[in-house]
Amino acid sequence: MADKMGGFRFRPLPLPHPMIPSLDGTPAADPLAALRAATASRHEALDAGLPIGAPDAALRDYIAHLVLLRMWLTPLHGWLAGFADGPRFDHAPRLALIEADLAEAGVSGPEAAPAPAPAWPAAASPAYRWGVHYVIEGSQLGGAVLYGRLRACLAPHRLRYLKGDAAGPGPRWRAFTQALRANVRTPAEIADACAGACAAFDHILELHAGSRPASALRAAAA
Repeated sequence: MADKMGGFRFRPLPLPHPMIPSLDGTPAADPLAALRAATASRHEALDAGLPIGAPDAALRDYIAHLVLLRMWLTPLHGWLAGFADGPRFDHAPRLALIEADLAEAGVSGPEAAPAPAPAWPAAASPAYRWGVHYVIEGSQLGGAVLYGRLRACLAPHRLRYLKGDAAGPGPRWRAFTQALRANVRTPAEIADACAGACAAFDHILELHAGSRPASALRAAAA
């Protein structure tokens, strides 16, 4: 099933190799499959409360979704940019699309300002950061589906963020998963990547909680 809630349930693109060869030629676990399994319940917890995926989604729901993404992605982008090694996938163009969509809707100032960032680890391993990138990159997969469904009913807003690149999210996602598999291979690296992905989800769950107790969302994702 394609993404149905704001781009956070990843579209299940084919997994031709459930196991990948290790350095000594024996089968090794697929980091992509491990990441999907580790974050599955968090996907469900987040998807359950995003109004942008509802059949009657309105422009206000899209704007609220953009504000949430901006609060989440801005500090992550700054943190990830501070490392000289590990994954190198630039998210600045996506932030620019968010800003342009918010500006078109007349959203500025405190309403669109980032929330205080969590204390992302200054010495995080490359594998941990690959896990964080997995969540960011995967969140784009449903944009094209949502764009096709919402562009008429939310017109004349241009929905730049959902539209994304002309080529769609597929080529970038394939490049990301190939690089992920090449760089996250050992059991320890896969475990670290899963920890990073779960932390990225936990942050957006807390941002999304709003007036709801964060403990309720944590319980839903447990």
